[in-house]
Amino acid sequence: MRVGITDHAQSELTDVVYVELPLPGRTVRRGDPLGVVESVKAVSEIFAPVGGTVVESNKTLEDHPELINKEPYGKGWLVVLEMSELAEFSQLMDVESYRKHIGAGSNGE
Repeated sequence: MRVGITDHAQSELTDVVYVELPLPGRTVRRGDPLGVVESVKAVSEIFAPVGGTVVESNKTLEDHPELINKEPYGKGWLVVLEMSELAEFSQLMDVESYRKHIGAGSNGE
């Protein structure tokens, strides 16, 4: 599973200037800190949406953290996790649930 942050989250952070990601092989449980994203506005921990093992970290972000702002659903991904419990996937929010969670309308605003 490829993990990143949403377009809404990157927008709230503003310009991302630094990213700290875990090394491959690290095992995390759902909700564990997975990394740190620092912007001109704030430093925010990123939490694992599911439990598993980090298979890959996006090394490109070390030199180009701005990709999180430019392409949160593309080149701005953070890590790839190999899930340990497939049942946790069903506990993630779908798009409509996330929009309600952040108070956005059906068009994302």
